[in-house]
Amino acid sequence: MKVTLTVNGTEYARDVEPRLLLIHLLRDELGLTGSHWGCDTSNCGACVVWLDDTPVKSCTVLAVMADGHRVLTVEGLANGASLDPVQQGFAHCHGLQCGFCTPGMMLTARWLLNNNPHPSSYQVREAISGQVCRCTGYENIVKAVLWAAEYEAGG
Repeated sequence: MKVTLTVNGTEYARDVEPRLLLIHLLRDELGLTGSHWGCDTSNCGACVVWLDDTPVKSCTVLAVMADGHRVLTVEGLANGASLDPVQQGFAHCHGLQCGFCTPGMMLTARWLLNNNPHPSSYQVREAISGQVCRCTGYENIVKAVLWAAEYEAGG
C-alpha cells in the first residue's frame, strides 16, 4: 500500500506492507532510530511518537494508519541546534540513565507541557504512567519535566 506522511516536517511517500508497524517504518525505512522498539505489546512506551498532536505507541499503530498524518519523533523535538526545554531538562536533571525509555518520555512530557504548562508532580507521573523506565525510579524524570515547565515559564 502507498502511504504518504509528514515526519518531523518532511513529507515521505513509501510503499509498505499493510501489516507494517509505524515504529518499523520510522526506524527501518526512514532511519529515524531515536524511537525505540521495546516490547511490541504497548506496555513499555519506548516507542511513543506523536500522530498529529497526540502521543501514540508506534508499536501498535500500523504505518497505513499514519497515511496523510503528521508524525513527530524525538529527532523533531529540537529546533536545529537548540534543544527543546524538555530535552534540556532531562540533561540538566539527569532524567535518564540507559536512555532507552527517554525518547518516549520526552515526547510525552512535551505533550503534557503543551496541554498543561504548569503541571504538578502528580500530573507528570500520571502523564508518564504508560511508560516503563527500568533504571531511574522516575524521580529525576519528574524533576526534568518540572524543570522544563519552570524554564518555559521564565523561571
